[in-house]
Order: sequence, then C-alpha cells, then structure tokens
Amino acid sequence: MKQVLLVEDDERLSSLISQYLTEHDFIVHRLASGENLLQHVQTSPPDILLLDVMLPGENGFTLCNKIRPFYPGPLLFMTAKNDDFDQIFGLEIGADDYIIKPVEPRVLLARINALLRRNRDPVSSSHSLQKLQYGQLIIDRSTRSAYIKGKDVQLTSHEFDMLWRLAESPSTLVDRTTLYRDVIGREYDGLDRSADVRISRLRKKLHDNSQHPYRIKTIWGKGFFFVADAWDD
Repeated sequence: MKQVLLVEDDERLSSLISQYLTEHDFIVHRLASGENLLQHVQTSPPDILLLDVMLPGENGFTLCNKIRPFYPGPLLFMTAKNDDFDQIFGLEIGADDYIIKPVEPRVLLARINALLRRNRDPVSSSHSLQKLQYGQLIIDRSTRSAYIKGKDVQLTSHEFDMLWRLAESPSTLVDRTTLYRDVIGREYDGLDRSADVRISRLRKKLHDNSQHPYRIKTIWGKGFFFVADAWDD
C-alpha cells in the first residue's frame, strides 16, 4: 500500500481526502502545517506528498524549497488560486504537478496514480542502456542519478525522467505529445506548460543558457531537442 503524506490545514478537506484515498488502498498520514514536515520526509519519506499552498506559518512554496534537497519523490501542490503565475511558480521550484481547489476526489486520485506510475515505471526505453554519456554529462538510469563534470546534479524523480527521455533520443526532436504521455503521464491539451517549466529547471541545473539555450533547445510549436555535442565544456 502506497504512503501518502497530506499537508492541509483545512480539517474537513483533509479528512475527506484522507477517507477517499484510504478507500482506494492508500495509507494517509496527515499534517495540519509544515512545522514537522522536513523531519517527517527525512525519517519516513512518503511515496507521494500532497502539499497545500496556503498554510499557517510557512507556506507550501517555502516548504517545497526546504524539503526538495531531501525528498526527490513526487510532490503535488493543492492550491485555491486558479492563477497561472502560482501554478508555474510551483512547478519551477520543484513540484511535479498541481491541482486546483475545490478538489475533485476522482481527479486527485487520477493525478496521484499518474505521478506514482511515472515514479514506479521510469521512462521506458527501446533498448537496455542503463548509462548515457555526452561529454561531461553522465546519466545513470540504474541509480537514477546524473553528473556533470563529476559533480552530482540534484534532480527530482520527474526531472530525471524528463532528462533521460530527451537524452536517449539525442539530436532528435521529441514532440510535446510524446513528452506529456511518457513523462508527465497525461495527454497534452495545447495549453499546459508543465513540460516547459521542467525543461527550464533542467537547464538551470545543467548550466545551460536560459536566454539562449544550446544544450536543450525548444523548437517552438513542436517540442524539445537534446544537443548531443554540447556537453564538452
């Protein structure tokens, strides 16, 4: 049974979510604030973390920044703000997905299962390669780790999946539909910017030029392009 850590200060909503997920074979641990969140994820890391944005004390964005170095697993924000800025900001600082309140339990369950599926079954490959190397970049699928110039790159589970999916098809356009299906776990609706935000995070961590990227390029209106010979410096 999968372990869910739910951080939500609304007791009624927290109870409803917990009951629904329990009925669908999850074990749910609940916190009403982020006061003990870091300790919890370090001592008993959950399979997935559901984190409310508006919490007493430190908000969800601040807490996400604090725990990401210690918790690479799937993290889903729950937010009452139907605002693109908040959603994109949440993805930029390390969330894997977000859902707008009021939460529809069936939608939440579908999002959770999609994230867990991606975590359990990392990006599939048509070959048995476990390690890719391009110049100073090494990506090891067996340990789900990446190194550049010998230094460990701290990636979340879903960032690693995105990088592997692009790097296993070097110098080839990977279209958005494929990325959403293979990595994010849902169909691309033409508006969702989750992939762009994750690519932006990858560029920062891999020392790409954010204004004029030369390692992971965006082909506007089509998809993304991993440049195989851009990792020597």
